[in-house]
Amino acid sequence: MPSIPIALTIAGSDSGGGAGIQADLKTFQRFGVYGTSAITAVTAQNTQGVRAVQPVTAEVVAAQLDALAEDLPPDAVKSGMLATAELVSVVAAAIGRHTWRPYVLDPVMVASSGDRLLDRDAEGAIRERLLPLAALVTPNLHEAAILTGLEVRDPDAMLRAGRRLIELGAAAALVKGGHLDGEDITDVLVTASGAQRFEHRRVATTSTHGTGCTLSAAITAGLARRADGQRGSGAVNDSDLGRIVAEALEFLQRAIATAPGIGKGHGPVNHQA
Repeated sequence: MPSIPIALTIAGSDSGGGAGIQADLKTFQRFGVYGTSAITAVTAQNTQGVRAVQPVTAEVVAAQLDALAEDLPPDAVKSGMLATAELVSVVAAAIGRHTWRPYVLDPVMVASSGDRLLDRDAEGAIRERLLPLAALVTPNLHEAAILTGLEVRDPDAMLRAGRRLIELGAAAALVKGGHLDGEDITDVLVTASGAQRFEHRRVATTSTHGTGCTLSAAITAGLARRADGQRGSGAVNDSDLGRIVAEALEFLQRAIATAPGIGKGHGPVNHQA
């Protein structure tokens, strides 16, 4: 009898429960995947904004990752908020040392409230250390622009940014269009062999806190759930990846549309959708 798939999230803690580690674990549970975590930072935040950020020491982050490697090795792993260049290096070293694959890189830089979650000197470290390890990178428009140095304001530019991210070492890129103008949202998945666009109608809501975390966690769960013989394999074929991304995007649409409507600011989505 096959064991339950394990997915690992390496990210910050959100005291409001809508993003970061909390959102990831809820999403893993929704997809029937056992979730483990390594916390990189503790944040004091709610739906209205981030009040304080305290990165965890490099030694403690490394210890968390090594403890998991010894006993609960993941079938897929994602990273979110990494806070500092030092922590980026620790995470990159652990992923390489433990040969954890497939790896989903969510390059969390700024919260939906506008609060910065990544030191500026860590941007280059993500580009140089983590992109080459990623089976998939999932930037929004702003993050794609920072990582590539390109202007990213429309679907054609998203396609160019995705291709550039592959040139920088990622196996595939999902450039998210949630910040596009208009009533329709386009997300662009780019692989070495081609590109696929996903179109969705924008949901009129303020419940958008943690959408990026939730989406990348759903994709990671999908990768972890692959057949037993494929678990932990770094190679993900384009067909499987396209299907997993499509399912994750549909889940996120439902999660936004059925959000509980709590909090006074940008509320959380419904992780049980």
